[in-house]
Amino acid sequence: MAAQPSFVSLDDFEKHAYARLDRNALDYYRSGAQDMITVRENQRAFDRIVVRPRVLRDVSTIDMQVTVQGQPISSPICIAPTAMQRMAHPEGECATARASVRKDTCMILSSWSTTSIEDVAASTPNSHAPKWLQLYIYKDREATKRLIERAQDSGYTAIALTVDTPFLGRRLADIRNRFQLPPHLTMANFSDQGKAQVGKADAASAADNASGLAAYVASQIDPTLSWKHVQWVKSVARIPVLVKGILTAEDARLAVDAGVDGIIVSNHGGRQIDTAPATIDVLEEVCRAVASRVEVYLDGGVRRGTDVFKALALGATAVFLGRPVLWALSYNGEDGVVEMLDMINEELRLTMALAGCVNISDISRNHVRMLAQPRL
Repeated sequence: MAAQPSFVSLDDFEKHAYARLDRNALDYYRSGAQDMITVRENQRAFDRIVVRPRVLRDVSTIDMQVTVQGQPISSPICIAPTAMQRMAHPEGECATARASVRKDTCMILSSWSTTSIEDVAASTPNSHAPKWLQLYIYKDREATKRLIERAQDSGYTAIALTVDTPFLGRRLADIRNRFQLPPHLTMANFSDQGKAQVGKADAASAADNASGLAAYVASQIDPTLSWKHVQWVKSVARIPVLVKGILTAEDARLAVDAGVDGIIVSNHGGRQIDTAPATIDVLEEVCRAVASRVEVYLDGGVRRGTDVFKALALGATAVFLGRPVLWALSYNGEDGVVEMLDMINEELRLTMALAGCVNISDISRNHVRMLAQPRL
């Protein structure tokens, strides 16, 4: 039996996944819009922020607990929604959910999951770790409403409504590959074949220089959405509703006015509009606009414990990891995700200690300084 590789950073999980995953899955997971400038900037932007450590603080005990939407979790490092996880590992979303329970952290399930809402919930019975459902608003409003109701009935405790995808961003790798969901997998939350299949029923549409997923979004997702539809989701849901995909102060204020319960600062992992700003670069702008009226979270580019620390210092309640979860899942399923989360949590613990912070509330704006930002 071959020895397992020894990983010392989240980058090691990524390198392993690049050698292991097939081209269709790998390119889908790693690709971004157009030239992938925003994908790269999501990570590079953290390098333009420096930590200002405080010393002689008695950091013998570090407490990383936080609450998200009123629910306590062990640390501010959570799991972002990523679609079609069974392309990375046979147990897919169930393995990820079990890892989130073992680490007592929040997981957002993608509505484009290859495992159903109910099966993911059943894989973690009697768990107190929060699970949220990421939601797109379909042209078929009844199908959208059923997703919300099923999530509530299965114990999910919030809805994360994606608001940045009226159409799919132009992802060159998926176009070149004519991306399709493998034939043994479906969008498991749908029984209707038009909604469950990606790249098969849409093959004719995809032929005109688009990926199967781009054709799927064009045929299923409603591009007419406006803030009134956020209020519609609020009227259907009995649980908190957050919006995911906010990048400006203007939209943050509109979100609060619409009655949302939280904001996820996100550029969809750099997969929608290329040259959109890195999320960490706009986090403080959004937090100032919100003025503590709702919790603000961040995803995009988080790879180090220092990145988490910087996001918290700039106002985030918690951060969500996307691609690193997929790389860890492809490496060793549930145990791989746990190992990855252990690693970045220990990095955050060490960063807090070296910066003189013994709990999350100690982390303040005074702990970071922004360097000059280059033009994109």
